[in-house]
Amino acid sequence: MAERTIHRSMQGKPVDMESLVSKNETMPAVGNARMNARGDELGPGGIVIRKREDIVNSHYNPKA
Repeated sequence: MAERTIHRSMQGKPVDMESLVSKNETMPAVGNARMNARGDELGPGGIVIRKREDIVNSHYNPKA
């Protein structure tokens, strides 16, 4: 398994970006992106309309 990279903030505090992403992957993105951190497409109320896997599959296999 790959070693985790711990970044340092401007004040010198350690920040583990991987744990932040995994904790907040279901939270809606800020702004008008209409998706969460995983890449799922969200509808009204933050309900998942299309999962990230479905979006990727339709992009690479448009006829399937």
